[in-house]
Amino acid sequence: MNTNIRFKNINRLAIPALIAGIAEPVLSITDTAIIGNIDSNATESLAAVGIVGAFISMLVWVFGQTRSAISSIISQYVGANKLEEVKTLPAQAIAIVLLVSIFVLAISYPFSRQIFQFYNASGEILDYCITYFNIRIFGFPFSLLVFAIFGTFRGLQNTYYPMIIAIVGASLNIVLDIAFVYGIEGFIPAMNIEGAAYASVIAQVSMAVIAVVLLLKKTSISLKIVFPVHAEIPKLLEMIGNLFVRTIALNVALYFATSYATGYGKEYIAAYTISLNIWLLGAFMIDGYSSAGNILSGKLLGAKDYKSLLTLSTKLFKYGVVAGTGIALLGLLFYDSIGRVFTKEVLVLEQFYTVFWIVLITQPLNAITFIFDGMFKGMGEMKYLRNLLVLATGIVFIPTLLIFDYFDYKLIAIWIAFTLWILARGLPLVFKFRSTFLPLANDVKS
Repeated sequence: MNTNIRFKNINRLAIPALIAGIAEPVLSITDTAIIGNIDSNATESLAAVGIVGAFISMLVWVFGQTRSAISSIISQYVGANKLEEVKTLPAQAIAIVLLVSIFVLAISYPFSRQIFQFYNASGEILDYCITYFNIRIFGFPFSLLVFAIFGTFRGLQNTYYPMIIAIVGASLNIVLDIAFVYGIEGFIPAMNIEGAAYASVIAQVSMAVIAVVLLLKKTSISLKIVFPVHAEIPKLLEMIGNLFVRTIALNVALYFATSYATGYGKEYIAAYTISLNIWLLGAFMIDGYSSAGNILSGKLLGAKDYKSLLTLSTKLFKYGVVAGTGIALLGLLFYDSIGRVFTKEVLVLEQFYTVFWIVLITQPLNAITFIFDGMFKGMGEMKYLRNLLVLATGIVFIPTLLIFDYFDYKLIAIWIAFTLWILARGLPLVFKFRSTFLPLANDVKS
């Protein structure tokens, strides 16, 4: 099976994936910008959104790894021209995801106070965290359902429908955020932080409904659970297990960063919330090319087309670096005005601008890391990704944060740790990929 890896075809997958990928950070950024501009207790509310957002993102990333696992398996079957043999897998995988998500909701909801005390939240910030979380957590199962369906679409080499779903969800969230947070006189009372939570949940439910309808109407994949259990389920669960451990390591880094920022004071956690959301938005924008790599690498590996796989990595590397540099330059161009979109608090802005330049510098580095990360996921190399991230967090991120925190660098310490962490994750992937596939591609040539 011939796979087209020209610029046009890569962008046909990457651009819709890019748009779909920014849906989650857009939801968070919308909450951040709107909550940061409310009339009362804006700094405390913004801090709570940042803390809860970090925890919910952790849950979504940890348990949403079915997207990559499903995509990897299906794309390899597509590459081997054996799609019929894997059609019953998505329904079984989605059923597992939903059961797990309901269990997580059931055990986290009653302990929301203890969870956010663990993040160093206290007083009014803690109260806002509990209020916001106890609403937003009900969107969690719907988010995981959407992730699993996105993985199915990706495996089928389709990023268009995930893009449509993401656009609808993000647009709905923005409209509802404005209406619920600020209120509409005579119709909807201003609900402040609760309104932001309700807006997010409604958007997530809407995305899940649209995703299910499109999967059933536009593909040959059924959501009817058929037994026996598919032969790939053990492999899928192994992949998810490796990604689970890997994402725990990722979120250990995020926990340390959020906890330290909270401990520095409310202006620091508010500034950290803004900078992290901008960092994630840039990362997810670059991630469009990572998604294309994820989709095409699995297909090429399934077809054993190692020469094209090597060519794909070189092209994606170049496109990603250009995109990351472009995002950094755009941030520099609007450097002074970006922070004011999120808050007018002078003390928060002062802390934000001490680290925003580091956030921008990391964007090209993110490109290298996320593109090769996506390709390794597409090839099913979850164990290696797991080990690498565990080492990067334990040996690079945490020691770096502790050292620079000791010298009282505060938010700068956090972002130096993030920068070195990204490098430690990305460079080994590049070396391993080339050392593995250069000999295989040369064997094909000879």
